[in-house]
Amino acid sequence: MRLTKIATVVAMAIGSFTTVNAQTNLGASCGCPAVGSRTSINVSSMSGAVAIAGDPDAYELTTGANFTCNNTYILDKKIYVPAGQTLTIEPGTLIKGAAAALPADATALVIERGGTIIASGTEDCPIVFTAQADPMNGTYPISNVGMWGGITILGKAHNNLTLAANGTAPTSGRLALGDGLGVIEGYANTGAHNRFGVLTSGSVAGETVGTFNNTDNSGIMRYVSIRHTGATLEVGAEINGLTLGSVGSGTTIEHIEIISCADDNIELFGGTVNMKYITTLFGNDDMFDWDLGWTGKAQFLFGMKSTTSSSVDSDNGFEADSDDQKSNNTPRSHPKIYNATLIGNSKTTGTSDNSALAAINAKEFTEGEIYNSIFANFRNGFNMVQSISGTRSYVAGGEAWHNWTNIAGPASATTGNGSQSLKVVCNTFVNTTNNLTTGASSGSAGTNITTGADFTQFDVTDKNDIVASIPGFDYNFNINTTTNAVVSPNDVTPTTALSVAGCPTAPIDGFFEPAPYRGAFSSDPSKNWLSDWTYSEILGSTQGVQACPTDLNLDGQTDINDFLIFAPAFGTSCN
Repeated sequence: MRLTKIATVVAMAIGSFTTVNAQTNLGASCGCPAVGSRTSINVSSMSGAVAIAGDPDAYELTTGANFTCNNTYILDKKIYVPAGQTLTIEPGTLIKGAAAALPADATALVIERGGTIIASGTEDCPIVFTAQADPMNGTYPISNVGMWGGITILGKAHNNLTLAANGTAPTSGRLALGDGLGVIEGYANTGAHNRFGVLTSGSVAGETVGTFNNTDNSGIMRYVSIRHTGATLEVGAEINGLTLGSVGSGTTIEHIEIISCADDNIELFGGTVNMKYITTLFGNDDMFDWDLGWTGKAQFLFGMKSTTSSSVDSDNGFEADSDDQKSNNTPRSHPKIYNATLIGNSKTTGTSDNSALAAINAKEFTEGEIYNSIFANFRNGFNMVQSISGTRSYVAGGEAWHNWTNIAGPASATTGNGSQSLKVVCNTFVNTTNNLTTGASSGSAGTNITTGADFTQFDVTDKNDIVASIPGFDYNFNINTTTNAVVSPNDVTPTTALSVAGCPTAPIDGFFEPAPYRGAFSSDPSKNWLSDWTYSEILGSTQGVQACPTDLNLDGQTDINDFLIFAPAFGTSCN
């Protein structure tokens, strides 16, 4: 039970929240022992862990497993949960990924098709995945990226892979083994344990021809923090913080944060999975990346980059793809997204792994809908690919720009395909150097569009606002990436909610929630959903984010000592 707002005021008066208490007392509120007293267990040595033939350093939990918070679990190999088995992780549990001697041996956790993960943490007792070297006292630098692999979930929902257009995996970025069946990016084609989707036609050893299951359920991930991931298996094949391959809508992904990932924080390869209350901080590549026909929903997304002077890089907020091989296969990616707040680091010069430095980078035939969001401090706001493979040869209806523009007609250099299947409506762009562009890449800011029909559609018809600032909203952020000391926190809650008058509202469908404002957060800071468990709270990186209001002495638990602090203040004014 929460105390009243006065508890928060008293807590703020007695001192600031400390990273030491937040980290070393992980799970104290649900009876977990101090992190330093937990027994370390190598997962590959657990009962039922069996080496996978033909795949060095890969083990399956053939009888499932139950991770409890009295232990620290070390992912000392690539650990797989096979079909028919479940990995259950108790609230407050700590899991660490070991560093690998060779890139190909990077450690990771993989939930195979038909396998299940139940990682249902709570606000008071989140589940933390981090690097083995992290002492969990708040001193492990956020600049430590790629220290282990990450978490990969593989399902049986749809994707748009075909062998003709996308085969043969895993060479030259091609992922297909057969129609509908792929090998997840970064992993070797050594067996069925690295595959996602369903073989819908053709012949592949060990596979049966079937149909996609768009309601496929891979389990629950809730209140889970994933830190210091993105190890490189080979050039151009890093593992993401959280990879979702053909994951179905029966899977629960909510209250997740990805911290300091060397590659994309979250990448989706097809699937229908939905996401809510997602945070990405200090990633080296895209905040959210989708491909191969993802058609899920997302709401309340927060992303923040570090400073340009740090070792942490930057790329896009949303990288929106439909198919890396530009096949234009269906289903095309078409997510529906409401209420995001993504903050870049104003980087203007791309590196080899950057594709646009845009808040929204729409390419490779993508569709989708993005509403009622705030994008701040990016080089480009909304960038679209317009030409096909650098030419003026338009095929199968054109590129992302042709899906967006309201200039209808046969796809060409100047007309769209009439579908308007890509919508970016009622968003606010703050301090973006170029707000609407086409053709941006790592080496070019693209064509900056400031007049004409495209700009009128973006600015007037679609009600996107271009502003220098928002009252109460501060995108400036600076942190010492070695000591984790925040020099300048940002503020993500505008003083007054940004209007959504005349804008689409999130449908009442059991997933989306009413949110009559732009951005991920209400203008009421007491309703900031980053509070009570996230790394933003631990670091003090975002103003208005507070610790658990019942833990007044900040020892990681609510007990009689907190009551003794509260009792003398009962009935006094909060002003």
